[in-house]
Amino acid sequence: MDVALLTIGDELLSGDTANSNATWLADRLTDRGATVARVLVIPDDRSLIARKVAEYSDAFDAVIVTGGLGGTPDDRTMDAVADAFDRPLSVDERARESVAKRVAALRESYREIAIDIDAEASVPEGSRALLNEPGLAPGCLIENVYVLPGIPEEMKAMYESVAEAFGGDVRSRMFYTETPEADLIPDLTITEERFDVSVGCYPDRSAGHNRLKLVGESDDELDAAAEWLRARVETIPEPDS
Repeated sequence: MDVALLTIGDELLSGDTANSNATWLADRLTDRGATVARVLVIPDDRSLIARKVAEYSDAFDAVIVTGGLGGTPDDRTMDAVADAFDRPLSVDERARESVAKRVAALRESYREIAIDIDAEASVPEGSRALLNEPGLAPGCLIENVYVLPGIPEEMKAMYESVAEAFGGDVRSRMFYTETPEADLIPDLTITEERFDVSVGCYPDRSAGHNRLKLVGESDDELDAAAEWLRARVETIPEPDS
């Protein structure tokens, strides 16, 4: 399963906010055997978001969009996703009930808070609203596009509600070595030539070791490649994080 991640927000491009959502999602999707085939950061530009959502929906098995939900002027993602599928926004009753309860709770502390409940609860017509239990604005599922909030706590909770939809056959093996990266190149090259796996080498210079990762779709092939490589490279136990 090839998945594309679209993370939305001017603040990501300016460096004001770290793109932790993409890293977290990529890790979770990889653990489920999916392949993260693209990660793209784009600004709060309605037409650009719509164009990329439509493009990626056609190109990949699934698309996860994060950020830009809510009622502030720069929250344009839900409108853009509706544009991508040429559908109007409409109020989802389940989402409206959830938003109304959340607003009522907020008004206990902030009596003057002004929130357009119908606007917050609007999703593209025909989509499935994804309720935002820890937050306010819902996400949605429309065809193969999953729209999630940008606030990490909310994004993680909503992802977990749909995580079972993601999977695949990609597996991996990981080990560590203190052998210098340059000395590993011949054996890593031969590993890719002899076995149906891809090989990654990720140096951690401050810790003084390299992390080696073998990725493939066959457990037997991965085990054979790992055994072959371990016989040629001195490995060390996984370091404490």
